[in-house]
Amino acid sequence: MTGEPVRPKLDLAMPVHNEGEAIERTLREWYAELSPAVDLRFVIAEDGSRDNTKEVLRKLEKELPMHLDMAEHRRGYAGGMMAALSASATRYVLTSDSDAQSDPKDFWRMWEMREDYDLIVGWRVSRADPLSRKILSKSFKLYHKALFGTRLHDPSCNVMLVKRSVFESLVPKMGRLGEGFQWEFVAHAIRAGLKIGELGLNHRPRASGRSVVYKPTRVPGIAWRNGIGLLKVWLDR
Repeated sequence: MTGEPVRPKLDLAMPVHNEGEAIERTLREWYAELSPAVDLRFVIAEDGSRDNTKEVLRKLEKELPMHLDMAEHRRGYAGGMMAALSASATRYVLTSDSDAQSDPKDFWRMWEMREDYDLIVGWRVSRADPLSRKILSKSFKLYHKALFGTRLHDPSCNVMLVKRSVFESLVPKMGRLGEGFQWEFVAHAIRAGLKIGELGLNHRPRASGRSVVYKPTRVPGIAWRNGIGLLKVWLDR
């Protein structure tokens, strides 16, 4: 007797801060798209939200497969992402932000590439972000290339598919860039000589509100801290 084919297990690691208006839509959209073919579990690192995010997540925890890690105080974007990755358990782990800008339909093309690369990084082809953030990213891409020889179009993209063995080896080295997890992660991956794939993604406007990290008034400070952080990563030889 032949049983049903086993669906592959996949954890989706996601930091969440003050996304009460968008998080339910985001999680339900990911679940509706992936769950018919993938045994999906959300690994949520909630980061000291001050809106209704905690209440929304507690409700969703009863309805969707989820590991929920709540925090009373901010641990920062990078701290949240590292906490989510560390709590994951599957062979491959997907990462994404919680603002509904990523299109879950793009996942399938990324999934098809998984055996060919150690790390697959998204590329927001038509990026739906404020001009200040796009300028910051373009400037940092040139800086990243100068330091690490980066050839990726979008080394700061939050959508990545990572082999478990890869992030287990790289996360302990992380911690220089509090707001730039992907910049640092990619830098360590390049330095480790890993095989990195890239995939163009559909990028959408935020579901609601504005970025809680990249506010225009914070961009100069973020640029300075991340610039110094990347230099320290480069110096850590």
